[in-house]
Parts: sequence; C-alpha cells; structure tokens
Amino acid sequence: MSSYVLSFRNRSDRTTDANAEAEWGQWFQEVGGAIVDFGHRVGRVSHLGNARRKADGDEVLSGYVVITADDLESAVALASGCPGLRYGGGVEVGEAIDAS
Repeated sequence: MSSYVLSFRNRSDRTTDANAEAEWGQWFQEVGGAIVDFGHRVGRVSHLGNARRKADGDEVLSGYVVITADDLESAVALASGCPGLRYGGGVEVGEAIDAS
C-alpha cells in the first residue's frame, strides 16, 4: 500500500451549506478506513510563483487528506466520490514519496 494526498481545490469565494456538509461527512465515513491523516480544511491562501489561477476566479487549496491505496488508480477511484466534485470543486491526487 502506498500513501496518496488528496488535495481539494475550490473557488476562493466558496460557501458550503448544510447539505454539502452532510455529503462530506458521509463520504469521509465511506473512505474512512483508507484515511491515514485526516488533514485539514484550508482558510485564507496566498499565491506564490506559478500557483495556478483560473480566468474566472481564483482556484485555491481548500483542504487535504492522506489516504492509503493499492495504486494511483485505486486512489483516484476513492477520490471520485468526493462531494466537492458535484459543487464545482476539484481533487488533485498525488502519490506521497517516502524520502527515507
């Protein structure tokens, strides 16, 4: 098993209602066994260097978790259920490299 970082991205002016919060809670329960670091939500952000921005508004890091999965494709499959995808957000899935 390898570790993968799921980076959640959304517009900087995003808001979340109670229904979306409930969907996130349900999704986290579904993938809970794979989560090794529950991560955090991200509030204010600042861009440096070549941080990506969309033409219609800032796309920012809005949170992250670290999961375990057999391979990248399995990690992507878990990420595909992310409720943020239904609300215009995105998920970046990256393999965590062990530096030891």
